[in-house]
Amino acid sequence: MITHASLFPSLLRLQRATVVWLTSWWRLLQFAVLILSRGFTPSSYRKDNRQVLACQIVLSTAPNLLWFSILSALISLVIIRIVVVTAFSYGLSGYALEMVVRVLVLELIPLTVALFVALRTTLPAGVEFAQKRLAAAAAAPAGSTGGVDANEALRTEFFPRAAAGMFAVWLLGAVSCILTLVLTYLVIYGFTPYGLPGYTRVVGQIFNPSVALILVLKIAFFSFAVGLIPLASSYFDAAANPSVLRFRATHGLADMVRMFSVILLIEVASLMGNYY
Repeated sequence: MITHASLFPSLLRLQRATVVWLTSWWRLLQFAVLILSRGFTPSSYRKDNRQVLACQIVLSTAPNLLWFSILSALISLVIIRIVVVTAFSYGLSGYALEMVVRVLVLELIPLTVALFVALRTTLPAGVEFAQKRLAAAAAAPAGSTGGVDANEALRTEFFPRAAAGMFAVWLLGAVSCILTLVLTYLVIYGFTPYGLPGYTRVVGQIFNPSVALILVLKIAFFSFAVGLIPLASSYFDAAANPSVLRFRATHGLADMVRMFSVILLIEVASLMGNYY
C-alpha cells in the first residue's frame, strides 16, 4: 500500500511535466506560424512598424558585424593553419583545402553564428520582454490584464525582434563564410592569382547542389530557432495571463536549453545529409 501511495504522486508529477513540455512545444509551433504569417502581412511593413523593424535589424547586426568578423577571421586563420600544416606533415596536402572548407564553412561557422546571435540578441530580448510584462502586470490594477494587446505586441515588438535575429544569422553567416573562403585561399596559395583555377575547382566540387542546399537550409533553420524560440514563451505568457510571468522570470534558461536542443538536432540532420 505504501508503495502504491508513493507511486501515484510521482505519476502525477510526470504527467504534469509531460503536459507542460508538450504545451511549450505546441506554443512554439503556434508562435512560429504567427511570426511567419506576420511576415507576409502588409500591416507589418507600415511606416511606423517599418521604422521599428529597420531599427531592430540595425541594432542586431551593425554593432556585431565588424568585431565578429574580425574574431571569426582570427579563429579561422588559426584553424586553417593547423589543418594545412598537419595535412602537409602527413603528405595529404591535396586534401587540405577540402578539409578546411568542410570543417569551417559547412559546419563550424554556421553553428558559431547561430549561438553568437542567440546569446547576444534573441535570448536577452526574451528576458527583456518577460521583465517588461512582469513590470506591467505588477503596475496594473487588480483584475486587469495590464493592457497587454497580443496582436499589437506581436506586430510592433515580437515580429521586429524575431526578424532582426533571423537577419543577423543570415548576414553574419554569409560574411563569415565568404571571409573564410578568401582567407583559405590566401593561406594555401598566397597573394597570387595562379591558384584560382585549382581552388575554384575544388570548392565547386565540394559545393555541389545537394551540399549547397543543405547549407542554405541549415542556416535558415538555425535562424528560425534563434529568432523564434527565445521569444515564444514571453509572448504566450503575456497573452494568456501576465501574472504568470512572476513564476517565469527565469524562463530564459529553459528557452536556452530548448534552443540548443533544436540547433543540435539541425546540426545532426545536416551531418547525416552531407556524409551519409
